[in-house]
Amino acid sequence: MDFVPSLKEKVRHLPSGSGVYVMKDALGSVIYIGKAVNLRRRVGQYFFNAGRRGMYNPKISSMVKSVADFDFYTTRSEAEALILESRLIKRWKPRYNTLEKDDKNFLLLRVETFAQLPRFLFARHRKDDGAIYFGPYLGTTALRSALREIKKLFGVLLSDARPKKIGENSWLLYDDARAEISGFPNIVSKEEYAERVSKALEFLRDSDSKSIEKAREKMLEASEKLDYERAAKWRDLISAISETRRANDKISRDISRSPEYVAKKAMESLRRSLKMDVLPRSIECFDISHISGSFCVASMVRFEEGEPANKKYRRFRIKTFVGNDDFRSMREVVGRRYARLAAEGSGFPDLVLIDGGKGQVFSALKAFDERGIKPPRVVGLAKKEETVIDENFSEIILPRSDEGLKLLQRVRDEAHRFANSFSGELRIKKIRESVLDDFRGLGEKRKAALMERFGGSIARVRSATVEELESVEGIGKKTAVELREFLDGLGRTKNERV
Repeated sequence: MDFVPSLKEKVRHLPSGSGVYVMKDALGSVIYIGKAVNLRRRVGQYFFNAGRRGMYNPKISSMVKSVADFDFYTTRSEAEALILESRLIKRWKPRYNTLEKDDKNFLLLRVETFAQLPRFLFARHRKDDGAIYFGPYLGTTALRSALREIKKLFGVLLSDARPKKIGENSWLLYDDARAEISGFPNIVSKEEYAERVSKALEFLRDSDSKSIEKAREKMLEASEKLDYERAAKWRDLISAISETRRANDKISRDISRSPEYVAKKAMESLRRSLKMDVLPRSIECFDISHISGSFCVASMVRFEEGEPANKKYRRFRIKTFVGNDDFRSMREVVGRRYARLAAEGSGFPDLVLIDGGKGQVFSALKAFDERGIKPPRVVGLAKKEETVIDENFSEIILPRSDEGLKLLQRVRDEAHRFANSFSGELRIKKIRESVLDDFRGLGEKRKAALMERFGGSIARVRSATVEELESVEGIGKKTAVELREFLDGLGRTKNERV
């Protein structure tokens, strides 16, 4: 149905003052909200040909075709219209107000100040994580351009970099062609790299100031052309950049101290909160991972001086039972870990962190008690409220902004990631093996030969012909035929179940 004639008639009766207009579709749903200095002239641009030619773009064309009616609100000034427009957009979230509805148009440049060698990345949201943020930038093109520029000018690391520590205070930034392309020394100390980062940050701060000046010019230019939608876009960009800069003011400007400063601050906070005699310079964290009680495994990660010590991570298969029992699993792996360290005469960590609540902490402490080993400080971190569970089972509530809590969360999340990756690997391996396990007459050697012949893919084994199966070392004609019939039977059973 063509609503344009009736909409044109309605436009003619609009007031010529400032206000906000609300476009609706045939079902009465709000699809677009805009503001205007002159409501009659602005809304008329959508429905009268002369106006539509001057403001055409695909989004507006699509929106206009969907409009069946509109409402309007008069205001005393353009500023009042701006405020009302913003409130109504937040209330109804119209699909054509893409900038106000979806902040994915705004991307941030994030500097990992807590890392040994800070990288420059892009992010969609600013977090209270000790990083420094710049921007926002309108779209990925602008942000990637900024990242390329600072890498070229200052030799800083981006998201694809994986530097390697090759000495006490020596790092290899790249181990491929990028080492030659970058134009900067590829082996650096932390202090040398920090100097690069400091110069890049100074450049970005100046760029933010220039971006605000440019955005103001664009906003005024759009306002003069009565293009208030575009003017609002530049206004929002100015506001977002200013907000990001205010947040950065809370973070230490001295990047050369940032990793150590943030880590030490977190450890000091933990020491005070837990009333420890020493700084928790070494932390080991345990996490249990399982899928409905199957493939139950555990992980242990270790942090030293607030940073992951990846080479000291450990994985554990549960050996003493099969099933779904987090408490029993925790008791087993904690006991195995520290019984071994005690036997070797190796030192314990300053703090043991358990992923879980009172039950998991009790299980960990019981593991020490059963072996007659004096435990280090043991605490849990309960996920629901991020409550710290002390070894006497009292609860310690730390503010979400507490640096010590953030460190515990980082350690816990890393243990969770590590455990899940191990669980996933075992699950895939088990699935691969289980099909062939059910076929009698295949030993481990011939199963391994089959998997090797078909590239480790059980799907390729299942689709192989008798001749292809027979070509595997150790599998004769009779076994190949029987195996093919067995695999066909699996397919029939699956189809019957469907």
